[in-house]
Amino acid sequence: MNRKHRIGIITMISMFMGILLIPALIVAPFIGKNDTSTVQETTTNETSTVDIPASLSPFSINVMRSTSEKVEEVPLEDYVARVVASEMPANFELEALKAQALAARTYITQQLTDGEPYSEQADVTDTTQHQVYKNDDELREQWKEQYTNNMSRINQAVKETAGEIITYEEEPITAAFFSTSNGYTENSEDYWDNEIPYLKSVESPWDQDSPKFFDQKVVPVSEIEAALNVKIANGLENINLAKTPGGRVAELSVGEQKFTGREIREKLNLQSSDFTIEQKEDHIIFTTRGYGHGVGMSQYGANGMAEAGKTYKEIIQHYYQNTEITPVTKQTASIS
Repeated sequence: MNRKHRIGIITMISMFMGILLIPALIVAPFIGKNDTSTVQETTTNETSTVDIPASLSPFSINVMRSTSEKVEEVPLEDYVARVVASEMPANFELEALKAQALAARTYITQQLTDGEPYSEQADVTDTTQHQVYKNDDELREQWKEQYTNNMSRINQAVKETAGEIITYEEEPITAAFFSTSNGYTENSEDYWDNEIPYLKSVESPWDQDSPKFFDQKVVPVSEIEAALNVKIANGLENINLAKTPGGRVAELSVGEQKFTGREIREKLNLQSSDFTIEQKEDHIIFTTRGYGHGVGMSQYGANGMAEAGKTYKEIIQHYYQNTEITPVTKQTASIS
């Protein structure tokens, strides 16, 4: 099925999906907080899994597999579930998994409506170029005996949010997310080139419980000089840092040369652009806080909010300022 045909199908089935979504949300069972137990339908036995009905997926996604270089056609909600399984720890709270499901579904909706397809055959890849995606066989191999528990939790989160995306001024947003903040998220314009009104710095104190909150990396001065093409003649006396409102490095000056915190993070493979530096002889120690670019939703922050009793809607509205949660059919009904 080509892209134009698929978009046409999205338009035609918009009213039909609106009808389907209402009963799906009403009959979804309440799931309590339990990271280790199998999430089950209230009427099934202890060994059954929660599946995603094919009727919840109005169209499919064509995914280019990076290893086989073959395209897999995947129903929308199955694609969302497998992205969540690939991008977020499966034992996170259900409300955090729901928030991640909305981010994944919003991303692919925006990609289909506004983005460029990866190729004539594929909408997206299975890598961080788009969203990380592993198919069912790969997840079974990865999780082994935990597959049933993990996939049931994720499928439940996807079912309970089926068809929902995040919008700003009636358009699907850039649903950026990352692992762990430094206590604050970052303004989009302080890491990327463009200012995006709903991607603003907000507090995220829950991240301090993340195992990725602190890290240290020791780098030889010679390696830094080679990576940055500079000469650190007088050690740290030659280096100056400026910070962003989100507490990350905005700019680092080495003598007359200047680099953004993002450039330093990427060139030296640091976990975060929030770093301090300390010199020990001919090495420099980078101490980082957080993991990832810092823009949008923090995954560990989302899980902390869920542990504190917040719903996925509250999580979304915290990290994506002034946005709305909208049925995907409402958004795609106007696509031609």
